[in-house]
Amino acid sequence: MEMSCSNCNQMISAHFCGNCGQKKYKRIDKKYIWDEIQYTFLHTNKGFLYSVKNIIQNPGKTAKEFIDGNRVNHYKPILLLFVLSGISAFISFKIIGMNEITKNIYADVNVNKSFMTSYMSILSSYFSFFMLLTIPFYALCTKVAFLKWEHNYYEHIVINTYLMCFYTLMTILIVYPIMYFFKDNSSLVLKYSSISMLSLPLILVYMCRNLYPEKTLKSILFRVGFVILLLIISLIVLMIFAVLIGVIYAMIANPETLKQMAQPK
Repeated sequence: MEMSCSNCNQMISAHFCGNCGQKKYKRIDKKYIWDEIQYTFLHTNKGFLYSVKNIIQNPGKTAKEFIDGNRVNHYKPILLLFVLSGISAFISFKIIGMNEITKNIYADVNVNKSFMTSYMSILSSYFSFFMLLTIPFYALCTKVAFLKWEHNYYEHIVINTYLMCFYTLMTILIVYPIMYFFKDNSSLVLKYSSISMLSLPLILVYMCRNLYPEKTLKSILFRVGFVILLLIISLIVLMIFAVLIGVIYAMIANPETLKQMAQPK
């Protein structure tokens, strides 16, 4: 049944106006409210659970499908990573208690104990958000390493986003349960959290096997090795930047700390 669009007055015969994209008028009822709840919180009509399932099964194939244009059933990858990062941060901070764990680790540190505790707990609890912010850097590294392998820089952003989605899901499903089990052993938890990051190159190799099925494993390993080299260089630069931020934060939050550090022993 055709009706006039409530936005631009064009006639609508489908579910959306072909002129402005406005949805066909639908009276607000119980079904409408339920659909809006799904859209707002789970976005299931755009494939939240579908994307999560496919990423767990095969992140490389999922990324390839999205890049190649098969997107109607998929959740937007950047938004998906943001949601997963929020879930990861909640589990890390509220359930595992990374704040208490880092407090126990730095309990014997004499210099700026409160600063180190706050700094490391934020870094550990919100690691997924920090990784989200660094995706443009990772994409630049993979773009340089895979320079002649068909994908442009923005497609590499999508590839790295899916990589981080897979890593975050594995962290939530595998790493966090183990960390929760050993949460009374603070040093072991922190070491296990650090070791889990070493899986990222392996995940990239696994993804590339499905992204570039025509390429040999040897050529993929070579380029992943090049990515690691570029990341090490980038990490050194980021660490210098992080130290500068930490010093500035310490100067603002606790000026006495710098005076203690400057005093001769």
